[in-house]
Amino acid sequence: MRSEGPVIVVEDGGDRLEYEPRRVTVGDHVVEHESRGGTLVSAWATTVGTLFVEVAHLGDGPVGGELVMTVTAPHDPTAPPRVALGDLAPAVVPEHVPPSWPVALDLALGLVTDETVLLTADGRPLTRADVEDLHQRLLGKIHG
Repeated sequence: MRSEGPVIVVEDGGDRLEYEPRRVTVGDHVVEHESRGGTLVSAWATTVGTLFVEVAHLGDGPVGGELVMTVTAPHDPTAPPRVALGDLAPAVVPEHVPPSWPVALDLALGLVTDETVLLTADGRPLTRADVEDLHQRLLGKIHG
């Protein structure tokens, strides 16, 4: 899993998947949440070579229709899961925070351990502690 600008690319065994915060593309197949005109309601899964990829809509973040992607390597149980949080974890928190955003981020925290490799839409690496801190900042914006 690597970042190519705003796109996170997953490649293995000649297969390729491209993740953007609200869109996932595998070949000609595009996955988007139904709020963005796609057919995804909650979750979708596929394989990319030997990797298992899950894409989920955990709730709306700052824009709406944000997708979270988890990539695991079942053939290598020592490889940590990789999770792309996309726009649920922006570098800057806007002044207005929709109430659904901290809820979606709280659900995303359930996918993360201290060993998980986290990436954002802009390719910044994060830790679980960073996501927990962001969650608290979002709640602070809503509840003062």
